[in-house]
Amino acid sequence: MISLVLVLGLVLSACGGGGSGSNGEAGTGTTGGNSSGGKTEAATELTVAYITFGNTPTDLQAVQDELSKLTKEKINATVKLLPIGIGAWNQQMNLMLTSNEKLDLIVTGSSPTLGYAPQVAKGQLLPLDDLLEQYGQGIKTAVGEEFVKASSIGGKIYAVPSIRDLALNYGVLIRKDLADKYGIDAAKINSIDALEDMMKIMKEKEPNMAVIAPGTAGASIAEYLYKLDKLGDGYGVLLNNGQDDLKVVNYYETQEYADLLKRIRGWYQAGYILKDAATNKESIADLIKAGRTAAYVANLKPGIEMQESRLVGTTIAKGEITEPVAKTETVTNIMWGIPRNATNPEASMKFLNLMYSDKDVINLIDWGIEGKHYVKTDQENVIKYADGVDANNSGYNPNTGWLFGNQFMSYTFEGDNPDIWKETDEFNKNATKSKALGFTFDSASVKTEYASVTNVLNQYRLGLETGTLDPDKTLPEFISKLKAAGIEKIVAEKQKQLDAWAAAK
Repeated sequence: MISLVLVLGLVLSACGGGGSGSNGEAGTGTTGGNSSGGKTEAATELTVAYITFGNTPTDLQAVQDELSKLTKEKINATVKLLPIGIGAWNQQMNLMLTSNEKLDLIVTGSSPTLGYAPQVAKGQLLPLDDLLEQYGQGIKTAVGEEFVKASSIGGKIYAVPSIRDLALNYGVLIRKDLADKYGIDAAKINSIDALEDMMKIMKEKEPNMAVIAPGTAGASIAEYLYKLDKLGDGYGVLLNNGQDDLKVVNYYETQEYADLLKRIRGWYQAGYILKDAATNKESIADLIKAGRTAAYVANLKPGIEMQESRLVGTTIAKGEITEPVAKTETVTNIMWGIPRNATNPEASMKFLNLMYSDKDVINLIDWGIEGKHYVKTDQENVIKYADGVDANNSGYNPNTGWLFGNQFMSYTFEGDNPDIWKETDEFNKNATKSKALGFTFDSASVKTEYASVTNVLNQYRLGLETGTLDPDKTLPEFISKLKAAGIEKIVAEKQKQLDAWAAAK
């Protein structure tokens, strides 16, 4: 019997071919269906959590199934997509990370909502240096060494940025039909004063509609009008986009902030701002479609008008209020990390690598299923909606290509500039650079104060920055509670780290 088993084992081993052949070498990160000896390994299921800005697409399951077919063939893993609304993200992600719920890959970032620094301080994200070296060469090639290291905290990389617009400017996006109807030239809305003039005209003509809303649920009006380098989180900033010096200040107690809040309060009282802007959970697309608002303040980039026009279902025009600036936070505001409770970090990194190096994977995630959600045109890498499909009835139309991996591999949509990714690359390179570009704050030594300050901000910031709360009454209380929570200790620690970074540089 023993001899028979040994012979049978040799035969099976010969048939299996040692796990190589058409699938390539097992464990390289490009394939992985078989292990040595020919034994088929069970596919790893990867739970991938990311933010959304509207309802879950009705065809998400179909896209997920097609994606899993690709990833099972390439890395022997299937993918479970877990979209979470931006308004619920912070609370739900904190709960999932602290309860060790299954998570294999998550969106993270430098904003308080995405909470990259606190996640690192709490030990919730894995260091990626070794995983990147072994399974993430596609990421390193696509992103570039400088930007890969931009997220480093304590000398280790815990997340990698998506490839997209890595600089930003702020402005307003407005329904073009209404702008044309009332003689408003969107391109001339190039300052806060011009924005206010537009809102006055629009309110007179459309008294039953809010003129502006924040660009995303959970955001404010003021944050799209800042001229700061927030140094990752806003808890200690550089004024004037980091162009003057490396003096870290508490922005919330500056006269500049007080003046901005006072102005926004006046807009709210005049009926310009969406009344429930501080608590609204609806996406901007839903607000525009329902006729609740005519315009919104937002991050801008090349091609933003076409992207937003598809998203909201009507033509959008833009006005640029600030100049493009590149800061660490513009690189690190959208990144991908592997939670410490990931079941198979190697498989997580292999899938992440596909998002930066595999055109089939990224276009499936970005655009859905060819023939069902889109079709190719005669132009190379240009697509359009499939027959009978448009922005309003598509079962998969997330318009969040900037979120997933390497957007520069994504198809462009018919009507968009086919050279949009070339222009975006130039936009990144030509933007003004903050003097602190490349600095990332390590909040580990002030994590108690960080948590307390975050709680205070969550209590006051949106109300103040949407005009809902009266700054004359509430701002002094807000500043007092920030100080009691320890913001001055955070500012001092950030200044210390920034000075050390600058000296080393």
